[in-house]
Amino acid sequence: MGQKIFNLLGVLGFTISTALAVIGVMAYTRIPSMMKLYLSEMQLELTETILDQVPVPKMPELPKATGPAIRSSF
Repeated sequence: MGQKIFNLLGVLGFTISTALAVIGVMAYTRIPSMMKLYLSEMQLELTETILDQVPVPKMPELPKATGPAIRSSF
């Protein structure tokens, strides 16, 4: 009876350690892409928030014609 318990604990320990190793490798490989996605979403949200708070002036129209050149009187 005792040997069966020890064997079961050994199998459970191996299973748990394997699962933790797989989860660790998956997290290590996916964290950079998840961070890039999170940062790009945050950047878009911040840009929208700032543009809503700060008015952006409209560009004035460019003149269609110009006047004569200004001459200096030296």
